[in-house]
Amino acid sequence: MTTCVHEDPRTSGRSMAAPVDTPPALSAACGDGPGDSTGRGAGSAAPASPSTGTTPTPESTTADPSAVPDHLRGKDVTEIPTVDRVVALTFDAGADSAGLPSILRTLADRQVPATFFLTGQWVGSNPHGVAVIHADGHRLGNHSMTHPHFPALPDRAIRDEVQGAEQRILAAGADPRPLFRFPFGDRDERTIAAVNDLGYVAVRWTVDTLGWKGTSGGMSAQEVADRAVDALRPGEIVLMHLGANPDDGTTLDADALPDVIERMRAAGYAFVTLDALLSTGDRRRLAAG
Repeated sequence: MTTCVHEDPRTSGRSMAAPVDTPPALSAACGDGPGDSTGRGAGSAAPASPSTGTTPTPESTTADPSAVPDHLRGKDVTEIPTVDRVVALTFDAGADSAGLPSILRTLADRQVPATFFLTGQWVGSNPHGVAVIHADGHRLGNHSMTHPHFPALPDRAIRDEVQGAEQRILAAGADPRPLFRFPFGDRDERTIAAVNDLGYVAVRWTVDTLGWKGTSGGMSAQEVADRAVDALRPGEIVLMHLGANPDDGTTLDADALPDVIERMRAAGYAFVTLDALLSTGDRRRLAAG
């Protein structure tokens, strides 16, 4: 059994583990890995780079530990430190892109910026998706190459996972640095320090909408929206997903997104990308409230 770790605001920041009975399938919606949309697992060879036709070489990437502010080092950040009424909508991608057209259309129609955490395998299968996300003005982050459980990895494998995804995203025309999200939210002191040393801030979430569970997991678009809005607070980071639930094909996060935005704006909130973490006084990425 694979464990997909999620954060629930009702537990005051404690992690909740959602058991996954069919690892390759449900992990795909949950993380969205460990396999990619072709069904390759975490131990499979990485697909070729879309720009060069060769497998990326992580050793060629130069880490910049100075990119991580001292106050964010050693932390897996759960919210933006601010008193302003702002929210960061974030989307993880690793398996398929079923919800992407709807999500991008909603964000564009409502002029809302968001942050997308991509795995290297997802980028290899969806280079056009990266280009569209970037062209629409959204922020990209690193979600590892193959979506493994990081605490189980040796230091060298952690570096390869982080830098492999970084190179894949750079080759597709965007830059994920310095934002990183652990697959499954699975981390410890050693792995946080490792990604910090590679020049990345570890970013968790304030609330997981649980849209990845799909209708087969007892969720609905209404419940997804309620979870996001019920956790509303200054600096909230919302976790959503691009992929469809593998059992029922639903994309509940995409379906709920218009309602989430409308209700948060009605409560007086505006939207930022996670660049706000690096400079909480920078309001250039605020959407019209």
